[in-house]
Amino acid sequence: MSPVALNPVLEGLKVYPFTRLSSAARELRAQGVDVIDFGIGEPREDTPAFLRQAVADAITPQSPYPLAEGLPELRGAIATWAASRFGVGLDPATQIVPTLGAKELIFGLAQILGPGAVAVTVPGYPVAARGALFGGRQVVELPLTAERDFLPDLRALPDGVALLWLNYPNNPTAATAPLAFYEEAAVLARERGFVLASDEAYSELSFVDELPASALQVSDLENVLVVNTLSKRSSMPGYRSGFVAGDPFLIAALKRYRPNAGVAPPEFLQRAAAVAWADEAHVVRVREVYRTKRAALLPALEDVGLRPAGGEATFFLWLALPAGWTSSEAFALALLEQGLVVAPGAFFGPEGEGYVRVALVPTLAACEAAAARLRAWTAPTPV
Repeated sequence: MSPVALNPVLEGLKVYPFTRLSSAARELRAQGVDVIDFGIGEPREDTPAFLRQAVADAITPQSPYPLAEGLPELRGAIATWAASRFGVGLDPATQIVPTLGAKELIFGLAQILGPGAVAVTVPGYPVAARGALFGGRQVVELPLTAERDFLPDLRALPDGVALLWLNYPNNPTAATAPLAFYEEAAVLARERGFVLASDEAYSELSFVDELPASALQVSDLENVLVVNTLSKRSSMPGYRSGFVAGDPFLIAALKRYRPNAGVAPPEFLQRAAAVAWADEAHVVRVREVYRTKRAALLPALEDVGLRPAGGEATFFLWLALPAGWTSSEAFALALLEQGLVVAPGAFFGPEGEGYVRVALVPTLAACEAAAARLRAWTAPTPV
């Protein structure tokens, strides 16, 4: 019998690179190696107890299907947070929709827009490009380089683009974007008729006191959408709770689309999410945890020749390879022999070669143990 034909986009996709990382770590653990995994950027801190309790308190005897536009109390909490954090006034009724985390929107947005290509930055989070491919779109890659502070050259954006994805604070480079850059991109979006979509999942994590700007702060939100999530700021990755906000016209289109996809978050999670967006004290504590981990690990990484090359936000360290090394995967494999998993920059596209990304998600004790291993390690001669 002939096998069932699959979508050629699915057939053509390579294995998600972080799946390979997870497999390598599992194999080492099966061999009895104490693996410390800095490869996958999944927060592993405990979700704050008051938020876990908020989820429990929100569970009701009946469980209705959630509405696509989300609960008014959550939309209101998000609007209040945006006003406090960024000084912007969003209409909860017309400019905000709760989402099933950020990934849902990043993957699916291309499906609601008219014809045109999708532009993404590289190195970068691969979901925006994969969503574009499944939506039948051409993908245009805009390189991020240290020479441009890991900001894309907007002048290189070709004609025929329907959607431009930005991601700041950036995964993997940890770079941030100034408000002037967002303004420039928003003006270009209005002039040329494309959507500027900004993935700001790491907006609340910074190693310095000044927090990053947001595309929500541009003077005109026409053609602009911003995505954010509780996964990082509140250590709630498994709760899959985020939002999209911006242009009322685009928000209305999303409200028409989303009932067909069935992606509205459960109401009990939405009620707990409203509690999370209303509290900043726990976010301050989360931020301090990552700063402490960075202080514990970064000097040891520098001792083996890795050089900080990215920005001061997210919970990532973007590090240039030691002198003499040219392959990020080869260097990552050398570290893997020490039971330390890092993400080769090449996993994020060719522009990431020459770097590794370290996700500060293990516990502080694990970061300190990794630092001790690094100080005792003599890196092999590069091949």
